Amino acid sequence: MGLCASMGLCCSKSHTHEIPISSSSDSPPHVYRPIPIKSEDPIPPKRAPRNPLPKPASSSSAQIGKILLKPYTDVTQIYDLDKELGRGQFGITYLCTEKSTKLKYACKSISRRKLVTDKDIEDVRREIAIMQHMSGQPNIVEFKGAYEDASNLHVVMELCSGGELFDRITAKGIYSEREAARIGRQIVNVVHVCHFLGVMHRDLKPENFLLVSRDDDSPVKATDFGLSVFIEEGTVYKDVVGSAYYVAPEVLKRSYGKEIDVWSAGVILYILLSGVPPFWAETERGIFEEILKGHVDFESEPWPSISTGAKDLITKMLTYDPKKRITAAQAIEDPWLKEGGEASDKPLDSAVLVRMKQFRAMNKLKKLALKVIAENLSEGEIQGLKQTFNSMDTDGSGTITLEELKVGLHKLGSKLTESEIEALMEAADVDKSGTIDYIEFITATMHRHKLEKEEHLYKAFQYFDKDGSGFITRDELRHAMTEYGMGDEATIDEVIEDVDTDKDGRINYEEFAAMMRKGSVDNNYGQQILS
Repeated sequence: MGLCASMGLCCSKSHTHEIPISSSSDSPPHVYRPIPIKSEDPIPPKRAPRNPLPKPASSSSAQIGKILLKPYTDVTQIYDLDKELGRGQFGITYLCTEKSTKLKYACKSISRRKLVTDKDIEDVRREIAIMQHMSGQPNIVEFKGAYEDASNLHVVMELCSGGELFDRITAKGIYSEREAARIGRQIVNVVHVCHFLGVMHRDLKPENFLLVSRDDDSPVKATDFGLSVFIEEGTVYKDVVGSAYYVAPEVLKRSYGKEIDVWSAGVILYILLSGVPPFWAETERGIFEEILKGHVDFESEPWPSISTGAKDLITKMLTYDPKKRITAAQAIEDPWLKEGGEASDKPLDSAVLVRMKQFRAMNKLKKLALKVIAENLSEGEIQGLKQTFNSMDTDGSGTITLEELKVGLHKLGSKLTESEIEALMEAADVDKSGTIDYIEFITATMHRHKLEKEEHLYKAFQYFDKDGSGFITRDELRHAMTEYGMGDEATIDEVIEDVDTDKDGRINYEEFAAMMRKGSVDNNYGQQILS
């Protein structure tokens, strides 16, 4: 199930499915292995505090939703639901307005009756986890939040009012090379960012790219992560998933990895330039047979008049052997995809960089609290970031050096100066070892949606509140921060001044939670305040 969000009514179509290895025209529902999100019970206080902490939501008497494992939320208290934008097999998409900001979003409401099995629920959890993980990336639809009530699951996302790229192609026909390169850059960038962040999309096609507006030069954004998975090192994937025209040959052979996304992007680029798919037949079986033959037609019109550079890139992306196929990182540097030798569009900061900038600006108590949270996250909650860390830790030492950080951020499109990268390094290097270890990296880059979980904040508060009094005192703060070389009186004064809103010289749980949630902007709307 893809959680599409578009004014182009993309949710009214059932685009995502498993490809059957048969000639049947009725495709069964897609199949994939979910990675469930784990939720841990909070640690109870050591003794009854004089000023009791509020129990985390998961421990309260509030009714807990079986999908998100969080208390029911009335989404209409946060958003005004407006007109219907689309209707599909699993739910209805509405235009909605956030009450506090008046910003417009798309809200897909999925009936809980449609999620009948444990697998259905796990599938949705995994898709939401991937959307959270990818939030803040350029050319990817922004995830806003997920809410559950007694009847529905509501997923709120960025509103893209230009419809699907598929419909634009259908209406427009063949693109000029300049236009195709502009869109191709964005599509290849999506593949590159997904792979760098440890995600394989597995269903790239024009239907799953939305146009931000109806302008001719509107940016495109990837959506529908219903078939996506977190990449696991050493795993060979066997599920036959995707959409017929765009599926890579190794998928049909049931043995593949992330290289399949590059193939799918190459098919889209071929269609942009010629108006037809490279592998075509009257039936799905026929399409599969053409894909397995692997012959790409560059002889028919309009290919004789298309540049050698365009054909060379498509040839590299549609290389039959995935081991010899160009990577997304290599494709994004291809001269044909660039304008005048350099990419014409200045890339937005990646989510990794945005989060590191946020981390740098935090007070030292918040940095330490995030480290406590990072140390207690389950494997499921940090999937993707582990892959990102390994991508940057090129020598496999278990730590990221300044040079590795420079290279890694450059791969993500960063244009930071050396001094700016050094400042980020210094901020992330909490223990001042000169390198960023795994936990420090997770601390500085984990998605701020983790702070929505009361149990994470509760555990972090208890780490500092050693005597279980319900308050973090100056002595407790000094003790915790001294361990990391931060325990000087000036720093402690600064933290207390910043957090202690009732000015009683200590920090209660409400003040602590407010500090942790304050300024946790993690999307494109908030990037202007971080630069």
